[in-house]
Amino acid sequence: MNILLWHVHGSWTTSFVHGKHRYLIPATPDRGPYGLGRARTYTWPESAAEVSPEQLRRADVDVVILQRPEEIDLAEQWLGRRPGRDLPAVYVEHNTPKDGQVPDSRHPLADRDDLLIAHVTAFNELFWDTGTTRTTVVDHGIVAPTAAWTGELDRLAVVINEPVRRWRVTGTDLLARFAEIAPLDVFGMKVAGLAEHLGLPADRLTSHDDVPQHRMHAELARRRAYLHLCRWTSLGLSLIEAMAMGMPVVALATTEAVMAVPPAAGALSTRVDTLLEAASRFVAEPQRARVAGAEARAAAGERYGLDRFLADWDRLLEEEVCG
Repeated sequence: MNILLWHVHGSWTTSFVHGKHRYLIPATPDRGPYGLGRARTYTWPESAAEVSPEQLRRADVDVVILQRPEEIDLAEQWLGRRPGRDLPAVYVEHNTPKDGQVPDSRHPLADRDDLLIAHVTAFNELFWDTGTTRTTVVDHGIVAPTAAWTGELDRLAVVINEPVRRWRVTGTDLLARFAEIAPLDVFGMKVAGLAEHLGLPADRLTSHDDVPQHRMHAELARRRAYLHLCRWTSLGLSLIEAMAMGMPVVALATTEAVMAVPPAAGALSTRVDTLLEAASRFVAEPQRARVAGAEARAAAGERYGLDRFLADWDRLLEEEVCG
């Protein structure tokens, strides 16, 4: 199939474009949010091709993957055809509700009969009120990292994007307590200067800003354990990637993390003191970390393998296009 989709979430799109189809990725001269084009920090196959809005008017498109409500009108403008009416469309919902009305949050595409909403977690489907719009769940899948856990550094690894702006959502306010257990390495977008924002000395928290994925994986794998403190979010793919590398996980028992991280893979709790104790044990006992990491790797491979993810999407796309 020829599939039109925008580059919105780098990790998810990386997995999606590894399928057997041809992927049309809009690219504009400004490389703005609606024309980002191919990824710069991820490895994508050649079947993911950049197209301009002008080229899309003449392009052969079988199905549109939507990820933001405004893409419906944008696709009609660029294609000359309306998704859901003139060609099949699937809307991928990556996020949990954010309008403060949980659990009564109405989805912006609720009560529609022209498209399907595919949630990336069952938690998202549970918490969004989509009315009569058809929904399904296609669990995440990842391209398996080439790095493998060694854990030779008695430090804790964290991956957060925009930790200062998002603050309590991503558990940024909790990091200082874990920095008392072991030094932290925080990777992600806009993490520079995080130690100063938290009032921590530089030797207790090191920021690694916007590191390419393969380099980030290599560095994560050297840290003793992975710290996941998100209070309210969809399931971060960096968590699954850390598990796939064999990293033990210390995580808040919130949202879809409860389903993703089995107890033997580390520690899950809503009590921060319990997580602090677990982190301290992993730092002090590398063998304990190794055993938990092996459980994490097995769980990630069983539930979030790339083959399963692509097969689920193939079935869904064939049903929608043929239907």
